[in-house]
Amino acid sequence: MTAEERFSALSAIPLKRVGNRSRGPGGFIDTIREIAAHREMLALLVRRDLKARYKDSALGLVWALVRPLTQLAIYYIVIGKFLGAERGIPDFAIYVFTGLTAYGLFSEIVAGGTSSIVGNAGLIKKIYLPREVFPLASVGSALFNFCIQLLILLAATIALGHPPLTAELIYALPSLAVLLIWGTAFALLLSAANVYLRDIQYLVEVVLLLLLWASPIVYSWDMAKSFLGGTFLLDVYTNNPVTLAVLGFQRAFWTSGHADTPYPTELLLRLGVAALIGLVFVVVFQRVFSRLQGNFAQAL
Repeated sequence: MTAEERFSALSAIPLKRVGNRSRGPGGFIDTIREIAAHREMLALLVRRDLKARYKDSALGLVWALVRPLTQLAIYYIVIGKFLGAERGIPDFAIYVFTGLTAYGLFSEIVAGGTSSIVGNAGLIKKIYLPREVFPLASVGSALFNFCIQLLILLAATIALGHPPLTAELIYALPSLAVLLIWGTAFALLLSAANVYLRDIQYLVEVVLLLLLWASPIVYSWDMAKSFLGGTFLLDVYTNNPVTLAVLGFQRAFWTSGHADTPYPTELLLRLGVAALIGLVFVVVFQRVFSRLQGNFAQAL
């Protein structure tokens, strides 16, 4: 048989789909089951990420506190003292650190998740496991660092005589859920996109920096309300999931401002709606991730 005849014979064979077919929500549920079956590998990746981050470090996990505490010192001294932002905000240090703790969780999930697939290229090429475990491992390591910062925050509130032992503490859970859900959604989408366009990870760094200053961390929501007025921009600003989560954490842990600090109306309801919408985006972005992951090994 000549080469042309072999080519013609191969061309006549119908193409068959290989691999898993994307099945919408059903495929999402199958993915969850597969991740659950590989939960030990997920836990191993989280531990590996934490160990690699502080490997050969004399201080170890103490470095998890250095960055937020340094940010706190800069914002408190420069923004609070020099520029006078602390006026009208009691316990300004607690106020700022509460916002940094909440925002730090989201930013670490998104930043770590974005580079998670590219950073594990060698492992992805060698063994099979659900690719989603890599951005999810970033969620796990970020949550660990968040817990350390949260303990420091609680200790600071107790030391200053304002422990968060009020009914307002209920705002912490939906706020945490919003950060985890939206962080996971963007980690899935951006980790897949970064495989094909490496500029994504640098763009994410810039966007996260802008989002930091666009959140009520070193200034109050009331200041933003006064600046934006009753405009559409105020609605966009307020209903940003990160803004809602930061406000929720402040209401839960910054007890000094409960008496006279204005918050958006129906904050708890807004957080619930943001969490539900975020779950929709998790499903959609996981389906996008599933579509793109077929060529990960070749693109890495």
